[in-house]
Amino acid sequence: DKFQVTFGGGEANVAVSLANYGVDAAFVSKLPNNDIGQAAVNSLRRFGVDTGKIVRGGDRIGIYFLEKGASQRPSKVIYDRAASAIALAKREDFDWDKIFEGVNWFHFTGITPALSDGAAEITMDALKAAKAKGITVSCDLNYRKKLWSKAKAKEVMTSLMPYVDVLIANEEDSADVFGIKADDTDISKGALNKEG
Repeated sequence: DKFQVTFGGGEANVAVSLANYGVDAAFVSKLPNNDIGQAAVNSLRRFGVDTGKIVRGGDRIGIYFLEKGASQRPSKVIYDRAASAIALAKREDFDWDKIFEGVNWFHFTGITPALSDGAAEITMDALKAAKAKGITVSCDLNYRKKLWSKAKAKEVMTSLMPYVDVLIANEEDSADVFGIKADDTDISKGALNKEG
């Protein structure tokens, strides 16, 4: 019976992993300008992640609770991200020309645009700016049904895909979001069985 607090998230975990391998990595988000937001910034800095591109403001940091599974009982996740700083962020909070100075790769996950319509718009702005600067864009689809419906995920993620160079997704997420099934897929010929 203990409660452990850890700072992380899809994109943050990638930035930390890259920094651990000696790759220059920065994290872009909006975090509250309070002790909890600062603790998140400090946690990223501790791993060598550049936090200079984080916008500060808002009142809450998005959180989720994970109860680890045991034996036959699966893990359980409860999201509490409504009204978080990034979910309520405004498009004008981010100066993509400045953020992308000296950048050659931008990575995002499907979790960020799932947080709110505003976060989806901000993601689109980032991708358009990245493409205009010739920056490689990668996406981990990372579909979370507790954050949005399959229909909404398909609508938003399909609109983002023209700007993505590298898509990372498992079979279940590919089927749920894009209708792509692994059945009858011929990887050697690059042929996908796409339904829907």
